[in-house]
Amino acid sequence: MRPILAFVLTAVLSIGSTQAMAQSGMRTEGDVATAQGVYEAEVPVNSQADSDRSGALARALAQVLAKMSGDRQVTSRPGVARMLREAGSYVRSYDYRQDRSTSASGAPSYRMMLVARFDAEQVEGLASALGLPVWAQPRPKPVLWLAIDDGSGPRLVSVQQSNAARPLLDKAIERGYRLGLPAGGAAEQALVGAIWRQDTAAIARASARYAPPMQLVGKLYRGNGGGWVADWVFVDNGRVLDRWSARETDARRAMANGADGAADALVRRYAKALPSGSPGVHRIIVHGLNSADDWLRVSASLQAHPMLKSIRPLRATGDRLELDLELMTGLAGFNRLLGADAALVPVSATPMVGQTADGVPATVASGAAEYRVK
Repeated sequence: MRPILAFVLTAVLSIGSTQAMAQSGMRTEGDVATAQGVYEAEVPVNSQADSDRSGALARALAQVLAKMSGDRQVTSRPGVARMLREAGSYVRSYDYRQDRSTSASGAPSYRMMLVARFDAEQVEGLASALGLPVWAQPRPKPVLWLAIDDGSGPRLVSVQQSNAARPLLDKAIERGYRLGLPAGGAAEQALVGAIWRQDTAAIARASARYAPPMQLVGKLYRGNGGGWVADWVFVDNGRVLDRWSARETDARRAMANGADGAADALVRRYAKALPSGSPGVHRIIVHGLNSADDWLRVSASLQAHPMLKSIRPLRATGDRLELDLELMTGLAGFNRLLGADAALVPVSATPMVGQTADGVPATVASGAAEYRVK
């Protein structure tokens, strides 16, 4: 075994990854910390202890990835759960807020919230490396045409009655977009019948004064035998993208279902995933390793990479070293997360059938990619 390869095998076992620690942001006295935009989130936390903050940051990053991608099941995608454990590496700043509420008996209660702000560029790189769809900014603000019948006849929910639709409006924000409400003039109030018939053409004509030309049309009413039923249609520029219904015991949940369905329809139409390649074992060749110090820098960069599962050195020839990297993404995704401070940069990716150090053909997910030491 060549000396540099022996050194590499020892170093691989001894170098661990590092994690950047986020610092709390500064606020002016009297300000209230709140989450603003796609790359910020707020979650409840028991205390300001490091142990509680770590889990809270993971939940906050899960919210951000869900808003970015529009995928409400994003945490079940391959590699996401592991990346959530590294959430602190993506935090730009965090802060705390104390929320006060009053119980039915009049007793005050308090809940602490952690507000986390993540680095947009790093999180976008993470999403692309994981192969998540990215729902581009700025996002549309569809008009919500909602009629509610609680037993006394259907009524339009307009801007003046926005609190009646609060569960729906808040759910849309949670999914990463916003809904608008009609002004509620006499002509719009007369559209209740069209909403109840789900006459999307009539509603689209009435929405011509609003932008964009998207409508979420819903009717909420008491179901036979109890509970609530919500029937929904989502229209984009005159085209019906989806129809669905929800039956819930709670009217708020039936209402919130509309925001979920609209988000799902928008994501299917507009979210795009950058190609990241297939996860698995990938062969790479690193050029320019002239000393043990070069390898230490390269190894530290590899070990700190969030998509790396394992490294297997294969052979060293001159200043060149071949490695098998087991990755949770493909090489395209791996390269996006290398970072400007990495000790190696990609040169090319060319197909190559390699062998292990024992002469056995390697099972790799792609051809060998070439890198050089910076």
